[in-house]
Amino acid sequence: MDWLYSDTVKEHFMNPKNVLETDESSWPCDGRGIVGNIKCGDQMLILLRISDGVITDCRWKTYGCASAIASTSILSEAVKGMKIEDAYILKPQDIVARLGGLPENKIHCSVLGDKALRAAIDDYLEKNNLPPLKGKEASEVVCSCLNITDKDIENAYREGARDWEGLQERTKIGTVCGSCKDRAMELLHQYEHLFG
Repeated sequence: MDWLYSDTVKEHFMNPKNVLETDESSWPCDGRGIVGNIKCGDQMLILLRISDGVITDCRWKTYGCASAIASTSILSEAVKGMKIEDAYILKPQDIVARLGGLPENKIHCSVLGDKALRAAIDDYLEKNNLPPLKGKEASEVVCSCLNITDKDIENAYREGARDWEGLQERTKIGTVCGSCKDRAMELLHQYEHLFG
């Protein structure tokens, strides 16, 4: 049977880089971010060391599948030496591209990385009384008829939307042409994994 993942995914799953192998308190960090829901099977912790606005080191722990582990591993390598402003706008698609792709049913596993990374950067900025970067991250227009973005769908999920009807109630998505339903439902599924 052939491996369903790229060689890069296999390498980062079998030999993950920068894993936090000690207790969190024994690796002092400047920023800490944790996202996900252990009940759904995926949770990610990212710890950052930052100097002069540049990420100098990154450690992580992920509870999840091969895709989630590989995504976190490659993300931890990618952000070293990166300015926090550049790291803040990394998207799941950037991580998937670095991995050489993921099976469609595993793409949602890569969305934890960028959110945990942003949470760690937000933590660093808040601790140091620096201006926030919230709102600088890229957004995806899901419904072009009504200009509804992935952020709008995330907010709707946080407000209680759990199905298509609930999403339409809160955002009016899909009430013009409806071609956005599949992507909107994928995002809803991703947010279920993230927020439980």
